Amino acid sequence: MGNMERAGFVGYEMSAAGAPLRRVERPLRRLEPHEALVRVAGCGVCHTDVGFLFDGVRTRRPLPLILGHEISGVVEDAGANHGSLVGSAVVVPAVLPCGECALCAAGRPTICRRQVMPGNDCDGGFATHAILPGRDLCRVPGGDGNPDEPLGAVAGLTLRHLAVVADAVSTAYQAVVRSGLGSGDLAIVIGLGGVGGYAAQIAAERGAAVVGLDVDTVRLEASATSGVRFALNPASLPSREIKTRIAEFASGIGTSNTGWTIFECSGTAAGEKAAWGLLVPGATLMVVGFTLESVEVRLANLMAFDARALGNWGCTPALYPEILEKVLAGKIDVVSHTELRPLARIESALEDVRARTARRRLVLTPQESVDRAEASA
Repeated sequence: MGNMERAGFVGYEMSAAGAPLRRVERPLRRLEPHEALVRVAGCGVCHTDVGFLFDGVRTRRPLPLILGHEISGVVEDAGANHGSLVGSAVVVPAVLPCGECALCAAGRPTICRRQVMPGNDCDGGFATHAILPGRDLCRVPGGDGNPDEPLGAVAGLTLRHLAVVADAVSTAYQAVVRSGLGSGDLAIVIGLGGVGGYAAQIAAERGAAVVGLDVDTVRLEASATSGVRFALNPASLPSREIKTRIAEFASGIGTSNTGWTIFECSGTAAGEKAAWGLLVPGATLMVVGFTLESVEVRLANLMAFDARALGNWGCTPALYPEILEKVLAGKIDVVSHTELRPLARIESALEDVRARTARRRLVLTPQESVDRAEASA
């Protein structure tokens, strides 16, 4: 296969928490048999990246490190095990399990101890290229080497937009699938940002009645486009009043006031407390967001309500093909919830995500002309 000699590639490297990212060049080394070289079409900016850069969350591989785990692109080269991937448009699962250990064999790939998360265990997608395990890269049907070529049945959809499938969409999808949510059920999504907005969409697509909670009035006003039927700002109501209003909504549409499915996607202590306060008999609480903050809850409520609480880490690669099928068919809308920005504007993008002022999921797109201009500046 290729393993061609190249000058290297450009990326933005984190050297220390709180320090500005550094524009660096990485050599394109010879690929190992299990690896693939992906030319990045787009890489989404996630709150996990902000956690690494600003909040003291540690990466598993020591710094310096190129962040970014929400990647779509084209395989330019591959080691001996994955030669058939060369030329394919792919989405890179945010969690790449080894596929060989006892946990993988037992159907628990998301807790594989040898998993690789780009931008955490190895250099990630805030770069023009990334060297990654090739085993679970998900081919994009109809995709070719042009990242701006229209895809699927959705106007404006390109390979660049599919970067959000790598985490924001897929994490939400697995959480909904694992919850057992069905048609006619009540789903409550707390935090309608990147992952939460997709959780609402996916829950609605499965036929659930979706309630959305967010402290951002702009998100609440736009939440109907994500399938939310009843929207509330929890900051303006006492916690008991929130539960009462949701119960009234459920009764009004003929949905049960037991067995609610609650998705905590805000990644905040306030969101976690609100989620716990919404437990009802037979409820399922899916913890999808992450925060370093702690909350105090009465754990016995799980017993009293015969409820359950589940965490959700990433998404098994096995689900990606069906997720892509839904996105390409327009059943999950990513275009109107995504904003493309040049990779050279990475610092402002991270600040916007940190300040929660980004109204759509930001996807950074490497552009050679931008990179050359920046290099000569």
